[in-house]
Amino acid sequence: MRIIDRTARRGHHTSLPSSLRSGTAGSARRLVRAALVLAAAASLAGCAQSSAVRQARLTSPTKQADIGFRPPVQRVERAPDSVVRVRHAELSPPATRSASSGLASYYSEGQKTASGERFDPSELTAAHRSLPFGTRLQVTNVKTGRSVVVRVNDRGPFVGGRVVDVSYSAAQALGMVNTGVAQVKVDVVR
Repeated sequence: MRIIDRTARRGHHTSLPSSLRSGTAGSARRLVRAALVLAAAASLAGCAQSSAVRQARLTSPTKQADIGFRPPVQRVERAPDSVVRVRHAELSPPATRSASSGLASYYSEGQKTASGERFDPSELTAAHRSLPFGTRLQVTNVKTGRSVVVRVNDRGPFVGGRVVDVSYSAAQALGMVNTGVAQVKVDVVR
């Protein structure tokens, strides 16, 4: 293969060495492919930048930059909002059998319950001395008529004269948070 350069116009022919002749056509194709890939990447990058610029121009900043130093603020976690399911006495109660009546109290702190669960004051749970874990109880405030269905997951109460300890969320449903205790009727639902 002979390559003609500027001197070829004058009639001079130059030939490449045999080591370069075999790869010249393949390397030219690779060079063209690489150039096309780079051009495509550059055009895609240009499109991405132009849309970002257009988007930035359309939206106005909502806050001005703050140049002053502000130390990090420690946020205090709020107690979770409780989800309270209340059953009023005038609604048809679920099929129950009477268990007991007496004073109920509530508790809002604790790590683990006797069943092994982590205590959550926003759940509708209760502590009972002898009923099996998982038993559903309908606790009714005798004074107000408000009732709530709770699940037994702990042991207690350990104060004489009390029949059940309920979680903070259940105490809210029963309307006994301010008084701390209430006269209740406890029925086993299932």
